[in-house]
Amino acid sequence: MVTCYLNYVIDPYKLKEFERYAKLWIPLVNKFGGQHHGYFLPSEGANNKALALFSFDSLASYERYRINSMSDSECIEAFRYAEETQCIISYERSFYRPVFE
Repeated sequence: MVTCYLNYVIDPYKLKEFERYAKLWIPLVNKFGGQHHGYFLPSEGANNKALALFSFDSLASYERYRINSMSDSECIEAFRYAEETQCIISYERSFYRPVFE
């Protein structure tokens, strides 16, 4: 299993737009075989940071998702929404493997 950790810098004045963007992606990750663990929006502290976590059974499965998302109409619409609203300033993507008891 591999978990993708997305660390976003968002426009704090477009929090509603970012939240809508987040809600678009949760079912899309699941549609492509991933398990979305949710988006985490600012509450206290920095008002321009947000996180997302989702897992795939392997890095290869994640790569298939990335490739397939580029031609999926719902994914394309979600990408377009983020671009039009400019709610995301930047993001970093990292991958982790979980350790269980």
